[in-house]
Parts: sequence; C-alpha cells; structure tokens
Amino acid sequence: MLWPYHRLVGMPRIAAIEHPFGRPYGDVGAAETQRGVLTAALDVFGKATEAGYIEHLPFEWPEPPKETNWHPAEPSPIIALMTKGSKG
Repeated sequence: MLWPYHRLVGMPRIAAIEHPFGRPYGDVGAAETQRGVLTAALDVFGKATEAGYIEHLPFEWPEPPKETNWHPAEPSPIIALMTKGSKG
C-alpha cells in the first residue's frame, strides 16, 4: 500500500520498517527499541542525498503478524466513544 503512494506523490526519503501500523517505533514501553528505530531513521535522513531514497531499517517485530496483539486492553477514549455510538 505504501509503495504505490510513494510513487504517486514522490516522497523524498523513506526509512522503511516492517512494524505494525501505529507502532512504527516499537511496542509500548520498549524504550530501547524505540530509541534504536528513531536513531536509525535519523541516520537514514542524514545520508539520503536524493529524492526517492529508500532504506529498509534492520528491525523486526518480535511476533508473527497473526499473533500480534494489535489493540490495547482498554480502548482509547475516542474508540470507546465511537464503539458506544455504533451500538445503538
């Protein structure tokens, strides 16, 4: 989904990572991973010399996608409100 969009709008630089949407820096509370991803992304942006530069960061999500718990135990206030409104 991202790559056709990239070609369409011409994003100047990409630090690509195979993490779930909404958690590009890592899981909640994983400060070391988050810091590592941020540092690696900043390094990419520092060395990207031309538009269209893409580098895949060397981080992997620790669980298979089908086993990843995507949603928090308690929904955010906006999601709770939306869910409540759709039930009737």
